[in-house]
Amino acid sequence: MALNVLAFTFGIMGNIISFIVFLAPVPTFVRICKKKSTEGFQSLPYVSALFSAMLWIYYAMQKDGSGFLLITINSVGCFIETIYIVLFITYANKKARISTLKVLGLLNFLGFAAIILVCELLTKGLNREKVLGGICVGFSVCVFAAPLSIMRVVIRTKSVEFMPFSLSLFLTLSAITWLFYGLAIKDFYVALPNIMGAFLGAVQMILYIIYKYYKAPKTNDTEKPKTVSGHSIDMVKLASTPASGDLKAPPQTHGDLEGQIEKEMANQIQT
Repeated sequence: MALNVLAFTFGIMGNIISFIVFLAPVPTFVRICKKKSTEGFQSLPYVSALFSAMLWIYYAMQKDGSGFLLITINSVGCFIETIYIVLFITYANKKARISTLKVLGLLNFLGFAAIILVCELLTKGLNREKVLGGICVGFSVCVFAAPLSIMRVVIRTKSVEFMPFSLSLFLTLSAITWLFYGLAIKDFYVALPNIMGAFLGAVQMILYIIYKYYKAPKTNDTEKPKTVSGHSIDMVKLASTPASGDLKAPPQTHGDLEGQIEKEMANQIQT
C-alpha cells in the first residue's frame, strides 16, 4: 500500500519530532562524560527505547511500503540509543554495568530473538503482522505508562524539577503526529498506543503549569505584636511593673523578668 500525501506529511513530521525526542538525553550524557560517572542515572530507559525501536523496525518490515517512515526513524533511534548504552556501560560502576549487560542480553538479544523465531516459524503474512502489532502495542503502552511514576513525584513534592516541560511537549507532539499517521495509513497498531501517549503527555503539561507557579503559604513576618491565643503581651508593661502584692519589690534581674514573662504568657493562654 503506497503512502498517500497526508500519511507522508505526518510521517515526515513524526520523524523530525521523534528525532528531537531521541536527542533529549544528550545533556545527561554530556554530564556523565564530564564527570566520568553515571551517578544515580539508570540504563533501563535507554535499553527499553532500543528494544522498542527494534520491534517497530521488524513490524514495519512486514508492511508493503507504508512502513518505510517507521523504519527510518527507528533505525536512527537504534543508532542513538546504542551510543547512549555504550557510554553508560563505559562510565558505570561495576554493579550498574553488570545489571545493564544482563538486561540488554535478556531483553534485546534473547527476547528479541525469541520474538523473531516465534513469528517466523509459527505465523505467516497477515497473522504475523497482527502478532507483531500486538506485541508492539503492549510494549509501547508499558513505555508510555512509565511517566506515571514521575507524575506521582510531581504531585507529592509539588515540584516539576524532574519533569521538563520541553520534553513533555515534544513527547506529546510525537504521539499526536504518529497517531494521525496511523489513522492515515489505517494502521490500528500504530495509532492505538499513541492515543495513550498523547493523553499522558497532555496531563504532564497540565501538571507542569499547575505546579510551576505553586507557592507554599508563607508566614507573615511583619506582624507588630506577638500574640498568643489572640491576646497581645505588653512587654514594656511587664518590664516596668513590680510583682503583685509587693510595692517595694527590688529591681528585677534578667532571670526574674524572664520568669514573669513566662508566667504572664501562661495566664494569657488560660484566659
